[in-house]
Amino acid sequence: MARRLRPVGPDFVETAPVRLVFAREVTAPPEAVFSALAEDVSGWSEWFSAVTLARPTADGTGREVRLRGGTRFEETVLVAEAPEVYAYRVDVTNAPGIRALVEEWRLTPSGKGTHVQWTFAADGTALFRAALTVGRGGLGRAFRGAVTALDRRLTPAPA
Repeated sequence: MARRLRPVGPDFVETAPVRLVFAREVTAPPEAVFSALAEDVSGWSEWFSAVTLARPTADGTGREVRLRGGTRFEETVLVAEAPEVYAYRVDVTNAPGIRALVEEWRLTPSGKGTHVQWTFAADGTALFRAALTVGRGGLGRAFRGAVTALDRRLTPAPA
């Protein structure tokens, strides 16, 4: 059953009751990473293994995302400031317990590559918040695997 979540803004990333922050260095430049995140939404399923479908909606101001296991999200893009920040809010989901959710991808130059920071900011029932805390390791592994796969996709192998 799809449920509408509380509409929150980009500042929710700083004020959410649960904030999970993950970071990783990649060799691809910030412009390439930003393009893959914000401009090639349909390509997410090729590098983020949990994503089975991602497509832009509402002339690019929204997204539809489906995950393995059947979770679905309808999202609104909150910030798309190339090549530094890409953030979106979940508006509707079939996942239980969530009240508000924003994800932010922050990109900063690091040597010849990019420092990628992903913040998962959420509010929900006590059970949902506890599950996120327990599931932090799994989300971290999913992030690391996705960013590593994205970097491989964006950085051609040496000849």
